[in-house]
Amino acid sequence: MSDKFLQNVLYIDLAKRLFWVENRRDLFEKYIGGVGVATQLLLEECPKNIDPFDPENPIIFAVGPLTCVYPLASKTVAMFKSPHTGNLGESHAGGRSAIAIRSAGYGAIVIKGASETPIYLSIHENKVYFRDASILWGVRSTFTVGRIIREVEPGAGVRTIMRIGRAGENLVTYASVITETYRHFGRLGLGAVFGSKKLKAILVSGKHSISIADKKLYRELYDEIYDAAVKSPLMRKYHDLGTPANILPLNELGALPTKNLKQSKFEYAENISGESLAERYLGRRIACSNCPVACIHLAALREPYVDEPYFYKTTWVSYDYEPLFAVGSMLGGSDVTGLLKLLDEIDTEGLDAMSTGVALAWATEAMEKGIITKNETLGLELKWGDYETYREAVKKIVNQPNEFYKALAKGAEYASSIYGGKEFALTFGGNEMPGYHTGPAAYVGFLTGARHSHLDSAGYSYDQKAFKAQETLTPQKIVDHLVKEESWRQILASLVVCFFARNIYKPEIVVKTLKTMGYELTIEELNKLGKEILKAKYEFKFREGFDPNKLRIPKRILETPTPHGKLTEEQIKRAVNLYFERLKED
Repeated sequence: MSDKFLQNVLYIDLAKRLFWVENRRDLFEKYIGGVGVATQLLLEECPKNIDPFDPENPIIFAVGPLTCVYPLASKTVAMFKSPHTGNLGESHAGGRSAIAIRSAGYGAIVIKGASETPIYLSIHENKVYFRDASILWGVRSTFTVGRIIREVEPGAGVRTIMRIGRAGENLVTYASVITETYRHFGRLGLGAVFGSKKLKAILVSGKHSISIADKKLYRELYDEIYDAAVKSPLMRKYHDLGTPANILPLNELGALPTKNLKQSKFEYAENISGESLAERYLGRRIACSNCPVACIHLAALREPYVDEPYFYKTTWVSYDYEPLFAVGSMLGGSDVTGLLKLLDEIDTEGLDAMSTGVALAWATEAMEKGIITKNETLGLELKWGDYETYREAVKKIVNQPNEFYKALAKGAEYASSIYGGKEFALTFGGNEMPGYHTGPAAYVGFLTGARHSHLDSAGYSYDQKAFKAQETLTPQKIVDHLVKEESWRQILASLVVCFFARNIYKPEIVVKTLKTMGYELTIEELNKLGKEILKAKYEFKFREGFDPNKLRIPKRILETPTPHGKLTEEQIKRAVNLYFERLKED
């Protein structure tokens, strides 16, 4: 390991307002960085069976040896106990957070305790300041909070500002943390953990340089990876249209969840497609630090001021496939302006767009079926595609003025357990579904994944490849693929490499990049380590009460045909059971 700073873990106690640094070479040499190190720190620092809002629930950020060094190694891993599922919380975000943490001289940051009053942390290399955030607490817009901190803190150009909105303050269990305005630690409620600690924001800056063990090999590899990133047809897709390029192919395939998955094709898919958005709304593309691809697409929403009809304001709204599915097809919406306004409201309040959209879809169908009425919604009539009403509902989810909105602020799983409609509450392990109704591998992945996310094992991708190849998917084949894919993803998430670049960072390239940073690991050793990290995640999950036998399979996914036909509960359960048997064997 060539860089001594990567070994440093910054520990912060919010209650005592103390900080200290420990050298954790033991962790970074064995587990590389990122998710490998963060999982071990979570096992060390999180007391067993603790309430996610207990002050001792840690917030852990970790980066890897390729951070600041190679293109597309631009993510930060956050780990915590999730208030949304009551189990493992893991979220990844781009922007500048990874570069800032590594440049400040740290491989990981561990935050524990809770402040009695609102604060934000200002971390400038070896100095940590506990700033009063009372004036920021309750500020409606996450954008405003970021702007204020930018103006009063040093380190411009080499810093990150991670902050929460009112959703986090009010402990909405799927509140997110916004970083650099357009990136998010979005899933599983990290924002609510911030809020429980009265932690409004974290700023990190630094200017440390990184040591390279083999400079000649590094130069060659950097050029090879950079060229692949800017010249690869696959990566060009991410630049040109971004992930919204998935809308039309998935719709054509009959795999685009629509109106709470009552349908798998959306008649207005063209309206919300990447092609249409690029033509009508795209205003800018931006990139995470040290990434040449620029996959972040910003829509320019131009609106007249109410009192000044000839004066306009432009609102920049970030859009990706998952938010477009969640508040687009899932809510049956064809009005793109209304959709973008809803996304802007979600970001302003600091919510996870996927959970928000799926929770609102459940509520819309529940109202349609008479399970809830205007008495519960306080007069709002939720209808497919009614974005003005959905925006008002989002505000009520954040403010929680009655028992219904308090329940909806805990997600579709919880709300359906109180009001009914569980058969169409589309959650897996307590987490709202991603936008892929592609077949059995996707749903087995959602159920077995440590985060219950599409980013766990990418079963949706296997479904599509198998459909194209006319391959019959058996539980055995599904499990073989998922375990292999997810084990390798633990290595990528330990480096920490953007998953969009997984076809660039193949095993042989990873071995070489690690060699330039002083690691001597073979492909076989990396594969073994990936499985070990995956098992460590499940060690935490089982410790905290996870039981595969209690996983709920929503009936709706069995009713709506996938490209592979209708799914059966027996088919999915067999694969889920086989997956956990396999983990014990390996």
